[in-house]
Amino acid sequence: MNMSKKPLMDLTAGDLMSEDVVLIPCEMTLRGAARMLWRTHVSGAPVVDHNGHCVGVLSATDFMHFVERGENAARAQGTELQEFHSASQLVDYDKLPADEVSAYMTTDPVTSGPEARISELAGKMVDAHIHRIVVVDEEQHPIGIVSGTDILAAVAQCDLAMIRS
Repeated sequence: MNMSKKPLMDLTAGDLMSEDVVLIPCEMTLRGAARMLWRTHVSGAPVVDHNGHCVGVLSATDFMHFVERGENAARAQGTELQEFHSASQLVDYDKLPADEVSAYMTTDPVTSGPEARISELAGKMVDAHIHRIVVVDEEQHPIGIVSGTDILAAVAQCDLAMIRS
């Protein structure tokens, strides 16, 4: 995060974004993508096509939808369901399908250019009920991620700066 000394409402996606972006190739298996997200400690990442264009996002929510579909099928068959106590128990990587991630990702990702202001980013997150926005260049290549936590951190830093002055 490169916030410099800008006022809070003047901060842009370029100021807030994390530039170290995990990218998931759309041909990767769901199993492989789950392992990649777990190893990199992120809860979601942009999915890119063979040209590096952002074509979707795969997140923990997509895995929860996958599990939910399986539970609905199990209920329909009268199968006893497993009880989960934490998010990490939701997915057994070895039991995930070897299908391409493109069949499970959220298509039509919410993206923004690096010039978008913090209020626009927050509005997009609220409107779409999402936790991250993919920052893309003019050719739709992901160049960063702005998460809800990045926005909260900016607000907290602004508040601390006001208290100290």
